[in-house]
Amino acid sequence: MITYDKLYLGGHWVAPAGPGLLEIRSPHDRRLLGLAAQGTPADIDKAVSAAREAFDHGPWPRMTPEARQEVVARFTKLRGERAQESAALISAENGAPLWFTSWGAPALDRAAEAYLRAAKNFGWEERLDPAGASKTVVRREPIGVVAAIIPWNSPYSAALVKMIPALLAGCTVVLKASPENSLSLLLLGEVFTAAGFPEGVVSIIPADRETSEYLVAHPGVDKISFTGSTAAGRRIASIAGEQLKRVSLELGGKSASIILADADLAQVSEGLKFASFANNSENCQAHTRILAPRSRYDEVVDALKTLVEGFQVGDPADPETFIGPMIRADQQKRVQDYIRIGIAEGARLVTGGPETPEGLEGGFYVKPTLFADVDNSMRIAQEEIFGPVLVVIPYDDEDDAVRIANDSPYGLGGGVWTTDPERGMEIARRMETGGVRINAAPPVFDGPFGGYKDSGIGRENGAVGLTEYVEHKTIAV
Repeated sequence: MITYDKLYLGGHWVAPAGPGLLEIRSPHDRRLLGLAAQGTPADIDKAVSAAREAFDHGPWPRMTPEARQEVVARFTKLRGERAQESAALISAENGAPLWFTSWGAPALDRAAEAYLRAAKNFGWEERLDPAGASKTVVRREPIGVVAAIIPWNSPYSAALVKMIPALLAGCTVVLKASPENSLSLLLLGEVFTAAGFPEGVVSIIPADRETSEYLVAHPGVDKISFTGSTAAGRRIASIAGEQLKRVSLELGGKSASIILADADLAQVSEGLKFASFANNSENCQAHTRILAPRSRYDEVVDALKTLVEGFQVGDPADPETFIGPMIRADQQKRVQDYIRIGIAEGARLVTGGPETPEGLEGGFYVKPTLFADVDNSMRIAQEEIFGPVLVVIPYDDEDDAVRIANDSPYGLGGGVWTTDPERGMEIARRMETGGVRINAAPPVFDGPFGGYKDSGIGRENGAVGLTEYVEHKTIAV
């Protein structure tokens, strides 16, 4: 059992203002994993005060970009050395299967490396020499104190995709973590300490939603970077708007994957195994709307039925497990209720269902579920379920497929499946979404990530993600 009885405030381990420790329990079998301190508004005040002092008077924003890059690179190396330990802990906390949390560790390295490349080549200060004008300098300066607020489903990637660019820019950061991830995120504080960040630059506080809102509204915060639900994002944006704070939001999704008539269904099944079901489908960019041509509709449904029925569901620590439990009882109930809604709406239940899998009643498990004969107007096709539920929607021709894909309040991810990549590119260009993967092409972390419509504001990754944490100043000489 692990105990963190202190919070990580400004680089120091500090006793929390509130009494008692939160019990962190496994979603697999409810056993006690550890105890962790939880933040209160009083702790937020301390963290923001430390971040404000470090930004206004400390060395971090005044160091050269190269010096900051050196510290961030050291942090990345040290985090990688503890990747196996943190992967196991995240898996135990939130039910993500160990294959996924282990698989994600190298991706964290690649994302950090992309940010470091961007920082190395970034125009921190550039001189303009327009014809007939005086010389002008354009500076890119850190925004200030950043409040990074993240969900429970993929804690390290959600945290570091915000913290690393903010730190590279010279900002100071208060990370608000979900209580479910208290142990793994406080472990990350040990890595920040070992990397040698100056006092006040980084704080990590697990806390509830009310404390999160207090952080968002705190007058000492200059920028809010949030990943989570669209409803919460709207609330954060409204608070930020009142105070004219900078804000970036990575929100929900209901990504469509368009299977063209020439697609290789073996490749489709293998690709959707990960694109649709990775991280128990508790994944904002999961491909959960599968659009299939009527000419091959039955083939697609049969292939996906075989895929879904082949998953091993169970203990996330078992290397053979592909799908683990949902994070909490309320999330389990939410997903099972959506399955009942799909049945009531008239969709055809191909496999799965609302019952808890036999033998796994002690955890928050859901049967991987596949629906066919789905109309895109149904709730199971329009609303984010955030669980292993896939819907297959028929389309008439490619124009119809694009229309259905775009008929969504969300626009985060998406896919196209075809043996003709150029044709796939044509379809991808017409999709109203922040990212499209053709034939499950791997993500490139130098490129921006984010959403259209209700999927958010702003972008993460690479040079574009770094720009989210700077202000632009023009000095005429």
